[in-house]
Amino acid sequence: MICKMNYLKFVLVITCIFMAVPGFSQTAKWDSTFRPSNFQNKVNEFKSYPNSRKDIIFLGNSITAGTEWSELLNRKNIKNRGISGDITFGVLERLDEVIEGKPSKVFILIGVNDISRNIPDEVILENYRKIVSRIKSGSPRTKIYFHTMLPTNNTYDKFKNHYNKEEHILWLNKALKELVAIEKITLIDLYPAFLDAEKRMDKKYTVDGLHLSLLGYARWKELLESGKYLK
Repeated sequence: MICKMNYLKFVLVITCIFMAVPGFSQTAKWDSTFRPSNFQNKVNEFKSYPNSRKDIIFLGNSITAGTEWSELLNRKNIKNRGISGDITFGVLERLDEVIEGKPSKVFILIGVNDISRNIPDEVILENYRKIVSRIKSGSPRTKIYFHTMLPTNNTYDKFKNHYNKEEHILWLNKALKELVAIEKITLIDLYPAFLDAEKRMDKKYTVDGLHLSLLGYARWKELLESGKYLK
């Protein structure tokens, strides 16, 4: 009886350890149907705009939505398709609008809201694969650029569900690097460029530990221009 109890305790401990490791199935409740309250209004707004094969699309959540890309990068053909609070399932739902005009480039940054809502890492990664596949099949000439997720800074207190999830961000960023190599698309590695000495989002680049400051967007611009991704 004692041996059996010790064995069960051992199994329970091992199970808990594996569940805590990024990349293994997470058991917390999550909902793929979540959409931000303004989701449909934003999608309808995007649909009302004309499309061009010269368009450069920035696709993502509030971090993408938080700047005027055409002015920041001084290019009239850049379109902002960020929706605050969006997750990878939302991007998949609205992806047809993004690629219907056969844009020249799509720059993608998405996933941190998925993590905050307990969507398993493997599910997020699979959605990355689906996003790439859908763009390739729906608009074969569109060049795809995937950004690694940014770090966060837990010395702030506004977005508690987003902080202290770096192990998931790092696991997905590593998996994303493997994915882009397989898919032969371009990776823009934002994560290391925004770190401070404590491996958190540098305070000069953020307003709340999650979203970017003016200096944060300027840093992003530097990376895009130095990498010649907009050429």
